Amino acid sequence: HLDKALTKLQIDPTKTVIVSDIGCVGLSDQYFVTNAFHGLHGRSIAYATGIKLANPELNVIVLMGDGGAGIGGTHLVNAARRNVGLTVLMFNNFNFGMTGGEHSVTTPHGAITSTTRRGNPEYPLDICATVGENGAGFVYRGTSFDKDLPDRIAEAIQYQGFALLDIWELCTAYFSPFNDFGRKEMLGLVDALGLETGLLYYRNVHEYSHYVRELSKDAAGKPTLPLKPIEPEFPNHVDRKFHLVLAGSAGAKVRSAGKLVGYAGVMSGLWATQRDDYPTTVKSGHSISEIILSPEEIRYTGVAKPDALVLISDDGLKKSGRHLARMTEEDVLFTLPQFAGVETRARKVILDPKKAGVRITRTNLALLLTAAALRHLDLFPIEALEAAAKRFQARFADQNLPIIEASQRLE
Repeated sequence: HLDKALTKLQIDPTKTVIVSDIGCVGLSDQYFVTNAFHGLHGRSIAYATGIKLANPELNVIVLMGDGGAGIGGTHLVNAARRNVGLTVLMFNNFNFGMTGGEHSVTTPHGAITSTTRRGNPEYPLDICATVGENGAGFVYRGTSFDKDLPDRIAEAIQYQGFALLDIWELCTAYFSPFNDFGRKEMLGLVDALGLETGLLYYRNVHEYSHYVRELSKDAAGKPTLPLKPIEPEFPNHVDRKFHLVLAGSAGAKVRSAGKLVGYAGVMSGLWATQRDDYPTTVKSGHSISEIILSPEEIRYTGVAKPDALVLISDDGLKKSGRHLARMTEEDVLFTLPQFAGVETRARKVILDPKKAGVRITRTNLALLLTAAALRHLDLFPIEALEAAAKRFQARFADQNLPIIEASQRLE
């Protein structure tokens, strides 16, 4: 049916993308002479939306089943709500036909599936009403037996907006034998559920991708945020890429300390990058900041081996094992007395916060140790770090500046 529709329209295959979901229809894109994208189960609408937004001139056709509709329901509803210019062919066979015949969001009440052996206790989702009431411009319900289906698909492809065809079909592997369900029973189910067939929704509203492109055309090629130039004010002593890693705990201002290092580096005429790693748990677990300082532009932000590592906590130790193992005698580990026995070939500099002369807390320890490390490394004047604290973290300057000053007393 889709092949007949595409042949009828004679649209440029180089400007057509078929996005397929996981499922019985999932591998059919390979039989078309078009562009294709095959991704994760339930995510085909999300992929297709991204493709359409990136290039609104493309014809984007989604092939998915009722299983994918359930898994990716939020993608489906929001693409319809926005009226994104996609043609969605929903091959609805009332179950997960590829993975073993499990029940889906469209399985009729009482139907037998692999997961509802005593009959489905749920009631089916009306796919057409779901997308239609949420803004879809073109919504059609039919069956794979409809002789005019190629024409309806062609109309949907030509429609400038979100078009969905809910195409009922038979699952001969599972649903049909489980329920003695054939063409006659499928056509009867439409009446039993009180559903209508044919073109159910049609409205003329602006297509989302073209509308967004038009709204933003004046901003094309321009920065999305105003540039805030940082003029160098301090010298530096860096003649190559320098890799600095801060390894501590989430919620302990490790990333904030890393940002100050980066800003101080830029204020000293260096290029700087910061790459952070932390878990999804809020304020628990590790927090790692990998900072690169370089006299030349940095094209790769990965850190294979640190030149210096500031070890701040047990969480940081657990996460920085690979870095510690790769460090050599030319590298430096800055850490606390309790981590003096950590195994590494790197030279150790033990920093004792008790010597600071100020109150040390969980949230200022990272800055204290980092500032002490910077004094030792002499990459740039400590005044650059102080200036960065005043300019870029002004709200906390009164707390941070005494900590930076106290860092000179740690060794």
